Amino acid sequence: MTDSSSNATVTSLPLLTAQAERLIELGVHELAGIPADELRAFAEGADNGGSDSLLAVHPDRAPASALAPLLRHEGKPGFVVVDMPDVDRFAPDTVELPDAPLYVVTGLDRGDRMANWSPEEALPALTEEDRTPLLLTEGIHWVLQQPAILERNRCFMTIGSRLRKANGALDARTPAIWISNGTGRDGRERRNAPKVGWCWWGNRHTWLGFASATGRRH
Repeated sequence: MTDSSSNATVTSLPLLTAQAERLIELGVHELAGIPADELRAFAEGADNGGSDSLLAVHPDRAPASALAPLLRHEGKPGFVVVDMPDVDRFAPDTVELPDAPLYVVTGLDRGDRMANWSPEEALPALTEEDRTPLLLTEGIHWVLQQPAILERNRCFMTIGSRLRKANGALDARTPAIWISNGTGRDGRERRNAPKVGWCWWGNRHTWLGFASATGRRH
């Protein structure tokens, strides 16, 4: 494992007003049932001129299954792996979201310093640093606004989203976003496409960091 105290991934996101226009261009406001004017007004009121704030739609309004196909990498649309038909059941577990359809995520970090850590190792380290793991939908929003953040061999997990089973136990899968190699059930035609998939809670991957933030606000 690498040193968890190393510097956060440098990010430079568009202003929230520009992010709102991007979501409108993609039709996310329609998916979420939010009027375009309401989305623009929220972004205007929430924008503080910073470059590390992400505009997010509550996952209850715009689930991962609806957002993933909007992703693009080398002209190819995003997809959810076939063995994750329950992707939208992965929900905030230890993460508290603002009680609102729109909110802002601050201080994003791709978590490269935690590459080759397992989710089981990363979560307590993030908690100790007073950081919060991103949800899957927040990770998708990030890539929609800043496509270059998704790089081959520099992708990330979104362990703020977990699936709790009927017996109360957590499912051992944890969501991630990476770039498909076009192998197996992905299909050759999906090589280099953005991919929403999962990894085991106890497994390490050299090419996956752990996306996190400093907080969320309405």
